[in-house]
Amino acid sequence: MANRVLPRHLGIIMDGNGRWAKKRGLPRSAGHVAGARVFKAVVRYCSKIGIEYLTVYAFSTENWKRPHDEVLTLMNLFKEYLRDALTNFLDENVKVRFLGDTSVFDPQLKELIAEIERVSENRTGMILNIALNYGGRAEIVRAVRLLAQDVADGSIRPGDIDESTLSARMYTAGQPDPDLIIRPSGENRISNFMLWQSAYTEYVVMDILWPDFRPQNLERALEIYAARSRRFGGI
Repeated sequence: MANRVLPRHLGIIMDGNGRWAKKRGLPRSAGHVAGARVFKAVVRYCSKIGIEYLTVYAFSTENWKRPHDEVLTLMNLFKEYLRDALTNFLDENVKVRFLGDTSVFDPQLKELIAEIERVSENRTGMILNIALNYGGRAEIVRAVRLLAQDVADGSIRPGDIDESTLSARMYTAGQPDPDLIIRPSGENRISNFMLWQSAYTEYVVMDILWPDFRPQNLERALEIYAARSRRFGGI
């Protein structure tokens, strides 16, 4: 196992909480609570095995369309996780960053987001990106607006714009693109996740709902990834 091929950057679309709860006759909120426990375990496991970057899709720009009570439950879960991370993750060498427009959250959640980024800033281990109020299209639009402003300010010429200048204005600037994205739940969709960064990303879709996801499922996805030949458009 020491010499196996690991993705430097792993993305996970944490999907299936609601369906997991429905199958058990439980409210959707119970699925999100169960999914949050799995999230904590998977973060620790990824850090332990040597993943350098982990990006998890926690709340999309489209998730605001869900019922108000479900959105409220999710917001409270985020607060609970961040409070827990500030106390119980202190011994974890994980640097936490948030991707997405967090300006829309309530003051308490925004304060927790800022605090956990500050507390983990100097950690040297795995970088954990939590995508909150994130959408791939919104991220690209934001990057284009930043570039347009730079052109208007005269700090860059239109002819200087290329893939690297756009990448430098993404939320993941300075990080490698994801090598592998895992989607539990069996859904064969990208769901607006890291559209720019995943041009040559390997995908593994698994027929298991996120609350049932375990390290052995992650290991299976990593085995599938390691067996693939990545040619990036070449031969």
